[in-house]
Amino acid sequence: MKQITVLLFCLLLLNLSLPLWAKDWGLVLEQSGSYGESGSSSQPDRMPLAEYIGILIPRFSHLWGDNRELYISAGLNVEYKNENWGFAPELLRTEFTWVLSSAEVKAGRMHYSDPLGFIAEGLFDGGRISYITDLGTFSLGIWYTGLLYNRRASITMTGNELEAYNAKLDYSDFSNTYFAPSRLLSALDWEHPGLMRGLLRGRLSLMGQFDLSGEELHSQYLTGKFSLPVNPFQFDIGGSLALIQYSEEMNIAYAAELAAFWIMPFSFPSRLSFLGRYSSGVSENRTTMAFLPLTAIFQGSVLEVSIPGTSMISLEYIARLQRTVSLGLSSSYFIRNDLYTYSGYPISAETDGGHFLGNEFFGRFYWNPFTDLTLNLGAGIFLPSLGNVSPDADNIWRLNLNFILSIR
Repeated sequence: MKQITVLLFCLLLLNLSLPLWAKDWGLVLEQSGSYGESGSSSQPDRMPLAEYIGILIPRFSHLWGDNRELYISAGLNVEYKNENWGFAPELLRTEFTWVLSSAEVKAGRMHYSDPLGFIAEGLFDGGRISYITDLGTFSLGIWYTGLLYNRRASITMTGNELEAYNAKLDYSDFSNTYFAPSRLLSALDWEHPGLMRGLLRGRLSLMGQFDLSGEELHSQYLTGKFSLPVNPFQFDIGGSLALIQYSEEMNIAYAAELAAFWIMPFSFPSRLSFLGRYSSGVSENRTTMAFLPLTAIFQGSVLEVSIPGTSMISLEYIARLQRTVSLGLSSSYFIRNDLYTYSGYPISAETDGGHFLGNEFFGRFYWNPFTDLTLNLGAGIFLPSLGNVSPDADNIWRLNLNFILSIR
């Protein structure tokens, strides 16, 4: 808390010293609500649950000449979950950028994402330098996670971190309930927008995360992704090999992703996309373990399946029916790759074997009447009867509503 206060104070002083003509500011209001069954074994009565998340984000930016920029944003989070209200202030993207003739330097709280987008994705505190050459762009970054808001960082690599992530923010114990686990992330990236005479886009990353909190869980990742656009199609293929050290044991894990997109020849813009994703589970002879990302993301909009030890096959269609109206429909099938890692719904004490969890169907309606106003409504259902893990389990459903207003 003290570190955040000092940083905000310094940025405020710097802001007051800048000339007015170069400033830009804005305000973003985002509201999200959902209603439906949780799909958790901790809710045996199957009662629908209401959740709400709102965030107000003021932002400010300033340019010095043609090559330097300061960007500051903060947020006030309001959350209603499990019949409890919560409030949390947060420093969001706040970074200084300096662009040179063939390089770029960034420092502060910035966004970083690995090539696959599900290993390390989100805001991190630190610095990054990028160098542009004819062979591609090379980047080196190092970041710290211990000053981030716990819910924003989404670091749940261990059981203790998962418990801390789900705990309610307690202002009487602020430092232990607000801040994310202390981990150090470093990444060496290479990216090229036009390999093979412009036919292929590629990105490689060598990442390492090191635990500074005493859990002694460290991991390194070699990750790559390549995209081949062939009008009206695009094909993506990527994968990651991980080395995970925990309690003096070392294991190998891996993940892979395959995607294809087709811009359909209709009178209105539309796209059909396929996504297949696999992450290793615990093998029978224990030679490999479940693939463990630094930041947790969930696949699906109803079941919300975590990455480790699972696979997903998804087909999605999105169409812009009018200038302001779009519609999306998706079908996602979930598979657990071992019988140990995934423990969410529909697995219960009576579940005996089975790898196929079931299928989720989800539809979303988008309305964007103005550039600064977006409204989308989603509804979906998960059917465990289409799997063999627990085919007699009840279906779960969910309604989502999201509203974003931007003021410039």
